[in-house]
Amino acid sequence: MQNELFKENYTYKDSVCHIISDIPQGVSIAKESITRNYKELENYIRTHQIFFYTFDPLPVPNEPLVAKLMALAAQKAVVGPMAAVAGVIADLAVADMQKAGCKVAVVEDGGEISAVSDRPIDVALAAGNEPLSKRFGFRLTEFPIGVATSSGRFSHAFSFGDAEAATVFCKNAGLADAAATAVGNVVKGDVETGITAGIKCGLNIPGVLGVLVMYQGKIGTAGKIPQIIKIEP
Repeated sequence: MQNELFKENYTYKDSVCHIISDIPQGVSIAKESITRNYKELENYIRTHQIFFYTFDPLPVPNEPLVAKLMALAAQKAVVGPMAAVAGVIADLAVADMQKAGCKVAVVEDGGEISAVSDRPIDVALAAGNEPLSKRFGFRLTEFPIGVATSSGRFSHAFSFGDAEAATVFCKNAGLADAAATAVGNVVKGDVETGITAGIKCGLNIPGVLGVLVMYQGKIGTAGKIPQIIKIEP
């Protein structure tokens, strides 16, 4: 019989997180990690303001680790480093949970998910008020995994495209986050053109395992996608 899971919502400034762990201290470790890395990023941005504003990749700093990982992901996806912020913060929290002995460590930060687990994890795809929003999702069974979604219509984050959802699967959430932004940026125009452009963009990014694009009510997928499941409302 598998142990029960401990779940908690946690918000620190712009990081709105949902944490899942198989041990009680895993949640508190994740919360401490999220707070610490967010503060380290804030301190870095105070003296490197371009890091916050640019839409282009930047040279990779040696420290802090949160900024280094963001910049590395951004270079691969050819976007600004802030496109990877939620995913990297989630990845770092999961890594800290694993060091503490967690077998289940899941952190969702603003829709970007970093997960390791000894059992399947189901996640829903949210796309605002679209008919398919939260009506289907994915059963995650291979770990580690990062899942991130960008939207040109419903997200608080900036996008140059018009996709209802551009979802990317990688081994980590930082790269998935940056890649989802890149994919979402090119989804525009007619349906076929937009979906094709998004999928091509995603699969050309090193480290991307799979891509799903929802655009004008249509869905296109490519690469390695987890099992798609129906979500009951």
